[in-house]
Formats: sequence, structure tokens, C-alpha cells
Amino acid sequence: MIAQIWFVLAMLVVVILARGVGGRIGVPFTILLTLVGLAYALVPGPKLELDPEAVLVLVMPPLLYSTARRSSLLAIRANLRPIVSLSVLLVLATAFAVGALVTLVVPGMPLAVGLVLGAAVAPPDPVAALSIGRRAGMPPRLIVLIEGEGLLNDATALTTYQVAVAVAVGGAFSWTIASGLFLLAVAGGLAVGILVALLIRLARPMLRDPLIANAVSLAVPFVTYLVAEAIHSSGVLAVVVAGLMVGHNAGRTESGASRLQTGAVWEFVEYLLEGFVFLLIGQQLPSVIRGLQDQPLSIVVAAAAVSVGAVLLVRPLWLVITQWLPARLHARLGVRSTDRLRGRELVALSWAGTRGVITLVAVFAVPLTTEQGTPFPYRDLISFCAYVVVLVTLVGQGLTFAPLLRRLRLRINRAEVEQLRNQARLATIDAGLARVDDLVAVDRIGPELAAAIRAGLAARADRYHARMAALRESDDGQVTWTEDYEAAIAARRAVINAQREELLRWRDAGRLPDASLRILRRELDHEERTLLDR
Repeated sequence: MIAQIWFVLAMLVVVILARGVGGRIGVPFTILLTLVGLAYALVPGPKLELDPEAVLVLVMPPLLYSTARRSSLLAIRANLRPIVSLSVLLVLATAFAVGALVTLVVPGMPLAVGLVLGAAVAPPDPVAALSIGRRAGMPPRLIVLIEGEGLLNDATALTTYQVAVAVAVGGAFSWTIASGLFLLAVAGGLAVGILVALLIRLARPMLRDPLIANAVSLAVPFVTYLVAEAIHSSGVLAVVVAGLMVGHNAGRTESGASRLQTGAVWEFVEYLLEGFVFLLIGQQLPSVIRGLQDQPLSIVVAAAAVSVGAVLLVRPLWLVITQWLPARLHARLGVRSTDRLRGRELVALSWAGTRGVITLVAVFAVPLTTEQGTPFPYRDLISFCAYVVVLVTLVGQGLTFAPLLRRLRLRINRAEVEQLRNQARLATIDAGLARVDDLVAVDRIGPELAAAIRAGLAARADRYHARMAALRESDDGQVTWTEDYEAAIAARRAVINAQREELLRWRDAGRLPDASLRILRRELDHEERTLLDR
């Protein structure tokens, strides 16, 4: 037990170092962790093998829920057609393409076994691509498409995978039954997700305590997943739907203290889970190649090459075909010409299809035997092919995605984004001033207090107007600040630091209890967070 604890602590140190190094060199820490795990797999020492059931139940629900909470339900709804195309139709096309091609190069492989591999490698895991894209300033619509695809494609892939496994182990197959099971899984997942989100919304008045709210928030993805799976529906889809709705309603139903604390907790949970999972991906190499000794090298190489080639080619082909359909057909589908992606956007979206943990979880969960008691055919081969697909896409596409975005010159107009945010801030100032007038009119506050509140709001409005003036001077769409503005921000930071130091002097002199120090310091911390983040 002690040795295992030390091993886990060592992994934590690696995750921390990868985060720091990745931030300095501009590489997502998930890719670095995969490479570190791969290198560690080649040297003697204890290894952790990926447990598919543990990952599906303990890791995937909180990761999906965390991502869904911070996603935009309105943006996904506005881009629903392309997201459904990517997360449902493209996943199915990839699964059947990989399955059919692999069975052609592997003599005697049943199509159902090929579809097991195809369903496993079909869903992209966009963690690395989104990390790079956000840092590189990828346009918001591409971020929404990649994020929405990553949220919804797992449900399609895992449902297809379950049907393929059932056929491969000896169950009867019917297209009608398979389609019905798929639709029932989707409908059940939607129903459970909506129900959980509505229950959370009704329970919000009783969750004013931030600690209780955090405890409930951490339990929601697990409860949602388990309930959906218990009724044989899509637990993944249920968690995503619940997360999207809870995140959308958080502004109306959560207190400020709960929202700040819950956001910080989920950011930390997501960081740790992603770190350990991607570190585990690299360590799976020995278990993946262990059973390949009986397979001819030519068959192994051909199967892996076909799997990787199909995954890399089907995505851009699908995007080109669906985007360049005749204008008349696009109109029938309700797609406006302004919504169609440009060539550079298609290239970027094509290269964002990195695979990850869900692919390995799927192939590692393949049964060892069929219903007849015979070994599952080609189990080790499809595990190896899936592992190669993950490495090639995660490391290869991940490391080249940022240079590709720079060459394509796909960058968000940061100045416009900041101007919109400042306009919203100024609108809140106007709303606050109007509410002060209302309170004065009904004698809720006196003139002196009203004047003090107005002065504070006016000072904030002056800062926002100064920021707007600096943003309008941007020629290339990137955010630049004048020296006077940056000097003012630096001065305010210096004042806040001086206030913190004075509180510490009071505490050290015995004039201020630690409990009061923490409260007052938190007030200064919140004030500092409103300053410009460099």
C-alpha cells in the first residue's frame, strides 16, 4: 500500500511538472504526459493498467460534466446542424469506414469485429485541440464546433460499439433492433439529463451554502451516469445534457460565492483527472503489444496503417462533402450561405480530430471470450490498432496543430471581443445607476448613500471607457494597451499589495485574528480579479 501511494504521488509530481513545462513551451500538458507515460512504459518498473470500467464510471462522467458546464448551450443550439453532422453522422461514417477497410486487409476478420475497432476510434477527444486552439486565438465558432462535437460524439460511438460487441460475441443482429436500441439510448439519455438538471434547479434554494452546493455538484455527474445506465440508456449523453443545462442556468440559480467556489473546484478536478488519464495512456504500451506475437508483422502493420489512414482521411472528406453540397440542398437543410465554413476553417477543423482516452477505454473493455467460450477474435490486434491511432492523432496532430493555425492565420479579433465585454460592463453600470434611482424614489436609501454608490459606479465606468478607447486604437485586432493605462493597472495592483502587507503586519502584531485576516484578504483578492489580466 505504501509503495502504491508513493507511485501515485510520483505521478502527481509528473502531472504538475508537465503543466508547468507545457505552459512555457506552448505544448498542451496532456501531450507531454502521454509522451512521458510512453517513455516510462519502455523502462522496468511498476505500471498502472487502465481499468475500462473504472474510467467509464469514475473518470468520464466528471470530465464530460465539467466541460459541459462551461460550454455555451446557446452557441451549441445555434450550430446544432454541423455539430450533429460531426458528432453523429461523421462518427458513424468513420466507424463503418474503419471497420470495412480493416476487414479487407485482415483475412478472416468478421465485419462486427472491425466495427468494434471502428466505433472505438471514431470519436475525437478534443482536449488537446481545444487547449491549443484557445491559446492560439482560434475563432469562436470553430471552438464551439470542436467542443460540441467532443461533448456529443461519445454517446454515438459507445452505442455503436455496444451493438458491434453484441454481434461479435454471438448475439443476433438486426438493423431494425440495432436502430431501435440506438434511438432508445439517445432518448433515455436526453430524458435523464433534462430531469436531473430540472431537479438541480428546483433544489437551488436549499443549496445556498457553498460547501453543500459543491458536494452536490460533484455528485451530479456520477448519479446522472448511473441512473441513465441503469435504464439502459446513454449515460454519457445524460451527463452532457445535465451539464449544459446546469451551466446555462447557473447565473440565475447559484449564489456568487457558490459559483466562484464550484468553478474553482471543477477546474482543479478536471486538471487532475486529465493529467492522470493521459499519463496512463502512455503506460498501456506493454499490455497492448503483449498479445501480438501470434500475428504476422505484415498483417499488424497493414491493419494499423489502414486504421490510421481511414481516421485521418474520412474526417476531411466528410467536411468537404457536407460543406460543398449544392446551395439548393443547403437551403433545404436550413443552412445559410453565411454559415458555411471557409477553406481555411475546414483545414483547421479537419486537423482537430485527436483521439484519446475513450478510444482506449472502448477497446480495453472488449470481452475476452464470446458466448461460445472461444477467445474474442483479433482482440489484441484491434487494441494495438486503436492505440496507434491515439498516439498518431494525439501526438502527431496535437504537436502540429498550433503551427497549422499560424500558417492558416486563423485568429480571433481579440479587440472586438474585449470591446463587446466592455460594452456589457458599461450596460451593467447603467443598470446599477437605474436601480439606485429606483431605491431613492421609494425611500429605501438616502441621498448621501446614493451619491456614494453613484460615485463608485462612475469610477468603474471611467475605467471601462478608458479601456474602450485603448481597444479602438488596435489596427490588427489584437489587444494592445497604452502605457498610461498599463501604468494605472500596475499602480492599482501595487496599492492592493500594500493593503495585503498591512493586514499581515496587523496579524503578526497580534492585532488581527487569522480568521479576520482571511476574510479581509479575500475581499482584496476579489478586487484584484477585476483588474486587467496580462
